[in-house]
Amino acid sequence: MASSPLEKPGNVLGGTQPLVKYGGLNGNALLYAVVAIATCGFSLFGYDQGLMSGIIASEQFNTEFPATKQRDANDVHAGTVQGSVTSCYEVGCFIGALIAFFIGDKMGRRKMMFGGAVVMIIGTVISVSAFGPGDTSGRGNVGGFVQFIIGRVITGFGNGANTATIPSWVAETSKAHNRGFLICMEASTVAVGTVIAYWIDFGLSFVDSSVSWRFPIAMQILFALILIGGVAVLPESPRWLIAHGHSAEGLKVIAALDARSIDDPVSIADHKKIVDALAAQAAVKANKTRDLLKMGKQQHFRRALVGASTQLFQQIGGCNAVIYYSTVLFENQIGLDTQLSLILGGVLSVVYMIFALTSFFLVEKVGRRKLFLWGTVGQAVSMFITFGCLLPGDAQSAKGAAFGLYFFIAWFGATWLPLPWLYPAELNSMAVRTQANAVSTMVNWIFNFTVVQVLPTMTASIGAYTFLFFGLINLVFLPFIYFFYPETTGRSLEELDVIFAHAHLTQRRPTLVAAELPKLSDHQIQEMTERYDIHGGDNAEDPEAIGAPVNVTPDTTLPPIHPHDHVGSGEATRVPTPTEGQVKPAQ
Repeated sequence: MASSPLEKPGNVLGGTQPLVKYGGLNGNALLYAVVAIATCGFSLFGYDQGLMSGIIASEQFNTEFPATKQRDANDVHAGTVQGSVTSCYEVGCFIGALIAFFIGDKMGRRKMMFGGAVVMIIGTVISVSAFGPGDTSGRGNVGGFVQFIIGRVITGFGNGANTATIPSWVAETSKAHNRGFLICMEASTVAVGTVIAYWIDFGLSFVDSSVSWRFPIAMQILFALILIGGVAVLPESPRWLIAHGHSAEGLKVIAALDARSIDDPVSIADHKKIVDALAAQAAVKANKTRDLLKMGKQQHFRRALVGASTQLFQQIGGCNAVIYYSTVLFENQIGLDTQLSLILGGVLSVVYMIFALTSFFLVEKVGRRKLFLWGTVGQAVSMFITFGCLLPGDAQSAKGAAFGLYFFIAWFGATWLPLPWLYPAELNSMAVRTQANAVSTMVNWIFNFTVVQVLPTMTASIGAYTFLFFGLINLVFLPFIYFFYPETTGRSLEELDVIFAHAHLTQRRPTLVAAELPKLSDHQIQEMTERYDIHGGDNAEDPEAIGAPVNVTPDTTLPPIHPHDHVGSGEATRVPTPTEGQVKPAQ
């Protein structure tokens, strides 16, 4: 029988001391708890996306804040105001991710998430207590509108810090064989939060008071409290603990995650592997922010760019045109009545969630690279369908556009929703993972802001051609994904360091090396890390010290799989090099 993605093969217990537990949990139960809290954090992210889709054009919200009410589908000014009210949240998220870039590694994963949740609660209280100029009790004014916006910015600040931190926490707590499954589970629950928000909005749309929008916004506090409670009892990332001088605590976390004792040989071996990798990185003393710009064997800059590009492509591919504004698009662009638009928006969110949940299993079976490529093609086709159906301008043809939006959200949920949160977390080296993930998250939020801000203006100005634009943008992604996105499925975080170093030394694209290099054993990873001196170099600032040796052919012979094996045992131990085929230029 095939093992589930959370089962760890070969789990033979050893050691004499009691098993380590956190919150009364260890092993898979502890992993489930870590992922559950991570999913709560990302559900909160998705909740806001669905939240504003149902609120921004609702009668009670528009009455409270009259500047957000569109007179008709071509009201560019009100559309721009709607975009600003919605997108100000993304400004706060960008600032939160920026803060995580500078202090996230010092504070640790748990403290950043705890602080982010507290800030979200503060921002939510500020927004909910705002009374706009249209308030029927006479308590409101324009200042209340400003207060609502400030509250959304503060809420976004906390969410940005969380979304920059949670993927690293999960990636560093999980194993190579289940990392993709776990992070996709966490990221895909963005869709679950969106579903909850859509249907709460719909149910409260029948309430004839400001409760119809205040209660859904206040619900964010519940998610934040769950996140705070979970972080308070669950362990810190073992890699972060070891990297910051808490080696004994790091060993305890490793043992707890393996359901073993701290003197178990497997726990000690896993701990030593991380200690050795971090010690090699620490041997080169340099500024981590500056390290992010390095190429050479470590390829930090290349890896950070590729990781950040996933977030860029996710945002400008058109997802927020569908998620944030689906009900507005159904009503204004397709011409449906308000109640039917809300219902269809809720159904769309359910489709979104269903296909997002399939990514749990697809990501390990199909692989990251194929999902990126197929998802991009599916999104492009969906946008072209939507454009083609809206172009004639009649009601009958416009119904086909609804299918295009549903088709898009299915492809997006199964592929581009979770992958940009998984890929940078596993692609980047531990030495700069916090900074690189924060950069990726900042890219997400700045382009999330851009799309959410300009979309109402675009649809009011150019109508159907908005979807043609997004379709063409998706086609632009394809060559970049093909040439620069290596497959990472089943690879350990340390193994990816070897792949990029090998690609640099042999002057080949990492996509080709990742496809050709067999799965490496722990012994091979250690041997190749030392041979390539991946984390070393006498002068870290000298390109020659961290790049390929000048006029020296790199040794591409794989070490034996096990220390007691010999190269001459009959197993293939070479990786193709440029001399064994067409010579590839350095990328």
